[in-house]
Amino acid sequence: MTEVDLLQTLARGEDSRHQFKRDATNADGMAAELAAFANSGGGTVFLGVDDDGSIVGLDAADVRRLNQLISNAASQHVRPPLHPQTDNVQTAQGLVLVVSVPDGLNKPYMDLQGRVWVKSGADKRHVTAREEMQRMFQRGGLLQADQVPVRNATVADIDERAFGRYFERRYGQSLSAAGLPVAQLMENLQLAQGGVPNLAGVLLFGKHPQRLLPVCQIGAVWFPSTRLGDMRYLDSENIDGPLDEQFERGMAFLKRSLHKVQAGRGFNTLGQLELPEEALVELLVNALVHRDFLVSATIRLFVFTDRVEIISPGHLPDSLTPEQIRTGVSNRRNQVLAEHAAHILPYRGMGTGVPRALDAWPKIDLVDEPEINQFRAVVWRTVAASVVSTEVTPEVTPEVTPEVGRLLQVLVGEMSRAELMASLGLKDEKHFRESYQQAAVTSGLVEMTIPDKPQSRNQKYRLTAAGKAYTE
Repeated sequence: MTEVDLLQTLARGEDSRHQFKRDATNADGMAAELAAFANSGGGTVFLGVDDDGSIVGLDAADVRRLNQLISNAASQHVRPPLHPQTDNVQTAQGLVLVVSVPDGLNKPYMDLQGRVWVKSGADKRHVTAREEMQRMFQRGGLLQADQVPVRNATVADIDERAFGRYFERRYGQSLSAAGLPVAQLMENLQLAQGGVPNLAGVLLFGKHPQRLLPVCQIGAVWFPSTRLGDMRYLDSENIDGPLDEQFERGMAFLKRSLHKVQAGRGFNTLGQLELPEEALVELLVNALVHRDFLVSATIRLFVFTDRVEIISPGHLPDSLTPEQIRTGVSNRRNQVLAEHAAHILPYRGMGTGVPRALDAWPKIDLVDEPEINQFRAVVWRTVAASVVSTEVTPEVTPEVTPEVGRLLQVLVGEMSRAELMASLGLKDEKHFRESYQQAAVTSGLVEMTIPDKPQSRNQKYRLTAAGKAYTE
């Protein structure tokens, strides 16, 4: 740094990256300053400078003493040790000692009392909030949220049949042949600790994961405009269940919300989804596997007339940037979950998902938002495909509930109950019958092909004239 550079920096004043000190005599105090910078992205301490940015200067003896103090503070009073760089800048008023502290790779850094310091504007503060401390331990690799035992969870909360199918498919033998209880097998696979299932275990194989992990789900909304603040909606769904079910239902929501285009195909062939399915699969899987579980928020799936947004809680970890993940650079935030998801979801875990999505559809923006702690993947729809009717009533009428609206959107030609349930992402036949079928038929928008035998195996459903008018 030259004197000119120094003077320009000092003229801008103190901030979260620049600290001015006239002198320093206490190693503990200096250790706190160094640790705060290392925990907060790095910064610079200027010694021989008053708080107002004026230079008081140091002599050669001061510089020797301060270099020794900094060395002791960085190596003996900070855990783990730091390695700051010093630079002596000659000015008309004397020397200024410039101490550069890089962003720490082994966060969190603590003083001898075990306190964690971070920058808060031009000052520093002692971290006391549990969530903030957890996040720092996570960034430092000392805490893996997916491996934390879930409070109040027991092996009874695990779907043994689902776990057994996975175990047999992956390892080629049944649970009984393995000769160990489920609790021990899960612990061997890092899905439990001390007999208690961890977050990965519950989310992958839990009977009702959201009973124990209420924020681990997807909130999906289909808007009839380009605005998030629009009070109208065409469809909405809270997508819960184990991770594989969330993926299946999330993709079903996207498929029924997006248009089908002919794309040069024959008149009698099924339309092609307006956006490449591969791109949507990769982005949705990434959100499910790599979200930050220390953030108390759901994954959000928004479909607008001009774009699809997949919003994942937690911004990119460490120094990872959107430009890097575009090229395949990855950082596994949830290592155990990712390792098992590679055998359950269409996920490879090699950092190739985003590049594949971009190859399939280049019109994707990747937006890291650290200030609100989230990451957005924005998939832009084509202009032609984004034209939809905005004649949507502000409130859903009693005759057309959100469930009936969804049924009308997916019903094409004549479809069986099984086909409709698959298109809607439903598995519970009773729920389909009570919330979808009965309301749609009663409202006169859908009719059955065999009306006198509603439970017939050959029963199919089709839109009435009123139903066709509604969808048009």
